[in-house]
This record gives sequence, structure tokens and C-alpha cells, in this order.
Amino acid sequence: MINIAIIGGGPAGLSAGLYATRGGIKDVVLFEKGMPGGQITGSSEIENYPGVKEIKSGLDFMEPWQEQCFRFGLRHEMIEVSQITKKDNHFVIHHADGKTTESKAVILATGGRPKRIGIAGENEFWGRGVSTCATCDGFFYKNKEVVVIGGGDTALEEAIYLTKMCQKVYLVHRRDSFRAAPITVEHAKNNDKIEFLTPFSPKEIKGDASGVTGIILQNTQTNEIKELAVPGVFVFVGYDVNTQVLQQENGSMLCECDKSGSVVVDLSMRTNIKGLFAAGDIRINAPKQVVCAAGDGATAALQAIAYLDSLKH
Repeated sequence: MINIAIIGGGPAGLSAGLYATRGGIKDVVLFEKGMPGGQITGSSEIENYPGVKEIKSGLDFMEPWQEQCFRFGLRHEMIEVSQITKKDNHFVIHHADGKTTESKAVILATGGRPKRIGIAGENEFWGRGVSTCATCDGFFYKNKEVVVIGGGDTALEEAIYLTKMCQKVYLVHRRDSFRAAPITVEHAKNNDKIEFLTPFSPKEIKGDASGVTGIILQNTQTNEIKELAVPGVFVFVGYDVNTQVLQQENGSMLCECDKSGSVVVDLSMRTNIKGLFAAGDIRINAPKQVVCAAGDGATAALQAIAYLDSLKH
């Protein structure tokens, strides 16, 4: 039996591993089916992490985290976790291949996944012109026109990034106001390559055998229909938290979650199940910032250490 199982290898999971192992805990395992790093590795620019003055891509930013976090003995298992259950006073980590690992404590840091709009053509052309990663796919649209859908920080930041290679970026949002930070909105509006289309809602993504060829939009106030001939549509409309591993055989969740699926925790990242902690974007009221996720991971690890100490007495 291991001491701490960390599920998820983003900033929260890696920070949890660093603080747990540096805190003297042995047998700490990070379960992440791919290379650690998390969603942030798809970001085009990181410029607001304290102490890092250079502007870096998410991939470059996360690269040294792995070396540092594994330095003190954190073990990485490239295994997909399908479920977490509780048995007596410990947890059972169920692997996708049917095997299991038992652990005294668990830190859940599985983050989320991009939401889809749910319009015609989106699923059909997903990966063939419909993308959620400007860093990954922006190069394919060099000197072309693309559409970005969304009104949050991610949508506007990625729209700005796409102007570095694209001829023009249409920013589509269903409202006239934006959820993004005012400074981000200002940067986008000052970029002459970005055309704001508000209040417009996407209705259908068109395409053929070669991929996306255009998108149909509708004005939410006047019902005006507008069709844009573009080869690329980037969707940034939020994401769903990855809490599938918490679902039990009877359909209930292992711990308390809110109506949106986020894990309910206190300020110490403790769930209502002793020994189970949640950190990062998966928890309630998550700011969805790297620095906050890292802080969550450190907090969860320190609390997990205290929990393990309590088991000895």
C-alpha cells in the first residue's frame, strides 16, 4: 500500500507531489497517463506567474516543473485511473486495465476538459478545422482567416496569439460584454487584426472532405444571419471538470460535489471524506490560474501529511 496517490499531473498534482515528497513522505505516486504538465502546456503565453519575468509558452513554462517535482522521490505511473473507491480506512485506485493500487490518502487534481458548443458540424469537424488549442493548431492557418468563439480570458488571449500568424481573427461572442479581464479586452480591441462580432451566436460549422470551410452565425438581438468562409474555428467556451473517477457503482459520487460537478472542499482542500483531497481546477470556486492550482496542490499535500500523521496515533 502506498501513502499518497495523486491523480492528475498538472500544476496542482505536480506541486502536491513536490510538497509531499519533500515533506518526507515515502511511496507517493503520481498517476498521469501522459506526460505531466496539464492543460497549461497548450497556452501560448504565460506572463503572470510570480518570479518568472520571461514570457514563456505553457510548454516551456512547465518543462522544469517535472525535474524539480521528481527530485525528491515522487514516482510517476503512466496509468489511466478509471475509478477511486473507499475500502475500510484506505482508498482503492482502479486502473483502466483492471489492476488496482491501494493508498492511505488521495489527492485528486484531474482538472477539466474543454466544453463544446453543441452545434451542427462541431463533432464532425473536431480536429479537422475545429480546435481548442491555438498553440497546437494556429500554424496551420498562417495568413488565413479564422474564428474564435468565447468571451473569457482564454478566448481573447488565444485570439491575440492567433493574430501573430493569421491574416484576420473574428472574435464571436453571444453578448456585448466580456468575462475576460478589462486589460485583456483592451489588448484585443487595440489589435487591428481582430474583428469583434457581438452579440452573435454560432449556429453551424460547415465543411467538406478537406475539413472546415465556414461557419454560420446568428445575431442574438436582430436574428441576422452571417456566414463566414474560414478554414478554422477555435472554441473557448469553458470546460467540464474531470470527476468521472469519483463516480461509484451505484451512480453516486465518492465525495460531495456541487451542481456543476466541482468537488466541494474547505480552505485546506479537504473533501467530506477523510483522507481525500482535491486541488486545482476540479475544486469549487477555483480561480483557474496556474499559481492558484500550484498553491492548492501544496496545501493538499501538507494536509495529506497531517492526515497520515493522525493515522499513527
